[in-house]
Amino acid sequence: GNSAPPAPPATLPLCHPATSGTIAVFTGRRHGTVTDRSGTASTPAIAAHQTRWRRAAERRRSRRARPKTTSSRNTYVLKSGETLRGEAEGAGSGVIIAPDGLILTNSHVVENVSKVSVVLTDGRTLQSDIIGTDPATDLAVIRVSAGGLPIAELGNSESLRVGQLVIAIGNPLGFQSTVSAGVISALGRSLRGRSGRLIEDVIQTDAALNPGNSGGPLVNSRGRVIGINTAMIFMAQGISFAIPVNTARWVVGELVTQGKVRRAYLGISAMVRQVTGSQQNRLQLDKPMVVQIIGIEAGGPADRAGIREGDIITSLDDHKISTIDEIHQLLTRRPPGTSAVVNVIRRGQKKSLTILLGELA
Repeated sequence: GNSAPPAPPATLPLCHPATSGTIAVFTGRRHGTVTDRSGTASTPAIAAHQTRWRRAAERRRSRRARPKTTSSRNTYVLKSGETLRGEAEGAGSGVIIAPDGLILTNSHVVENVSKVSVVLTDGRTLQSDIIGTDPATDLAVIRVSAGGLPIAELGNSESLRVGQLVIAIGNPLGFQSTVSAGVISALGRSLRGRSGRLIEDVIQTDAALNPGNSGGPLVNSRGRVIGINTAMIFMAQGISFAIPVNTARWVVGELVTQGKVRRAYLGISAMVRQVTGSQQNRLQLDKPMVVQIIGIEAGGPADRAGIREGDIITSLDDHKISTIDEIHQLLTRRPPGTSAVVNVIRRGQKKSLTILLGELA
């Protein structure tokens, strides 16, 4: 794959794993829950939150107290069978986007889960299957075995404006169907996902998010979904983030038709390094930063194209390159199997190479 620098452009905790979870599902007209009865899920709880619950579980075991069991409709709970093993119940949210039972949520909410049960607020319990997950955008699609479900209408995230009223809907701390209002604080943010890739055009809001809001919809004043809530910054006031719905719409199409998001890759390891002013002038670079290749995947796309260790990538299909993230951005929606022109500098000499893009596993 293509190596990325470790420092994220925006520091925030992505969600941490729990051992089971509940997803409150927003439908546009009524709400429901998705409850994982087995396997592993994740919640948007930051590390300190998870630590508090682990310590609480340890205190219960040390006192040999009978664990309290209650409904997840209004209380964040530890189930009796799970508490004896020290396994905390997580929480998450989702939104029904198709009448045949498609539900959009976060990838970390259903990650490593083998079975998910959907419990609607009308009392129905529905089984579901995971259609696909995309950790690079922290999105996932599951499907329940039901038809004629009410759905939420998807909006257009490109038409958003800073200061616009938004509403976050979800299952924070197990309180089902909770709404919190706020405004769009900023647009075009970038977050580093757990895959190492940047998630682009992220929406920043001041709507209150808590553990359990992950995967829930961010809607505008007309009730149209314009984002999927995904993260918050712990100890900050009113700094939350949502994946734009236009990104989600593309990811859903890929997951439904192919079961995964196909992405192209070059087959290189690279590093970003700074050059001196004289080197920048001599190499005719726009910025004093270059992407230098430090490793080549044997038999990979770059190897077959003749790219070598030590080469400096200056452009990809006439797009100037100065960071690894820019390479990821250009490759995100390029179909594997298509050709691209890579311009490199090798020992002071410029070379133009044609590369057949591979598919990232």
